[in-house]
Amino acid sequence: MEWSLERMRELVAGGMQWMRECQSSAVGTALCLALLFVWYCYRVGREQSAPALPGRPGVAGVLLPADGAPKGRQGPAAPPGREPNGSAYCRSAECFRCTQAGEGLNQRLYHSLQDYAKRYTWSGMGRLHKGVRDPARHLLSGRPSIQKPEVFFLPDLPTAPFFPRDAQKHDVELLERSFPLLLAEFHSVYRPAPPRPGSSPPPGWKANGTPQGQWWTFYLVNQGTPLALNARRCPRTWRVLAQLRTFIGNNVFGNACFSVLGPGSTVSEHYGPTNVRLRCHLGLKVPPGCELVVGGEPQCWSEGSCLLFDDSFLHTAFHEGSAEDGPRAVFMVDLWHPNVAAAERQALDYIFTPGR
Repeated sequence: MEWSLERMRELVAGGMQWMRECQSSAVGTALCLALLFVWYCYRVGREQSAPALPGRPGVAGVLLPADGAPKGRQGPAAPPGREPNGSAYCRSAECFRCTQAGEGLNQRLYHSLQDYAKRYTWSGMGRLHKGVRDPARHLLSGRPSIQKPEVFFLPDLPTAPFFPRDAQKHDVELLERSFPLLLAEFHSVYRPAPPRPGSSPPPGWKANGTPQGQWWTFYLVNQGTPLALNARRCPRTWRVLAQLRTFIGNNVFGNACFSVLGPGSTVSEHYGPTNVRLRCHLGLKVPPGCELVVGGEPQCWSEGSCLLFDDSFLHTAFHEGSAEDGPRAVFMVDLWHPNVAAAERQALDYIFTPGR
């Protein structure tokens, strides 16, 4: 290779041009990264500081605070006993969905998830973070929908109105084997009331609102809280609950009860609070004319057999039999959806601890 002054000038000029190009590229890259960082900070700050999106429905027909509205402020009034979407309008003072809705539920859930992650780990929290961060997108609020959980929706879960018994095979088989003792303890606590409107339920039972007829429940666990007096009256049923592998016993989405629907009764169409659970009904007494409709699909109970369904779908139940047929009775228990991972279950128990 020949070295000359001319050759040296060409090499120096090429090197200087290359350096200018590299410097320009580096500056451009740095500017892009800086803009991305500023955008990210803006999004995180907006999510944590904004109480709620304007007009974002909360749960059970109550609007979460928006644009400086006082806590507990309700949205547009619904017709008595009904929501605009046609489902039951719950007014119970004991209902988690109703009593917590006006207190910035979405914001509190986000902070609870952050607190859990700081104490334990963010590993496996991707779907939970997505569901808590942007609930308006997943709850389909304000739009007609066949599935609309009123409190929390976990994205990317396989979904259907009814699930096969193999979805929770162990617990379904355990409940069906326990049918005789559950039926016996049901008879020990259930005393039919006189057939007159407005009659009071027996001790330990709770009357639920229905458009017509009677719907009573005898809770052993109500929204994650055990009812000690009722549990003492049903010791064998309580032991069965303790043997279930997937019973939701540590958060507000978990319930276990005897449920009685009188002849001529109808349960209004309504949505459950979440899609992370499957509701299981074990038929105890099933007279003719009884039906459960979930997501537009009708099913009939059968004595000694379990029905598994996702109650975040719009659902209703009715008993069209005669007074001589007697009531329909089931044992109801909430189980984890099989596709909710163990880490997600632990975090949900923490976030939705009763009284949190």
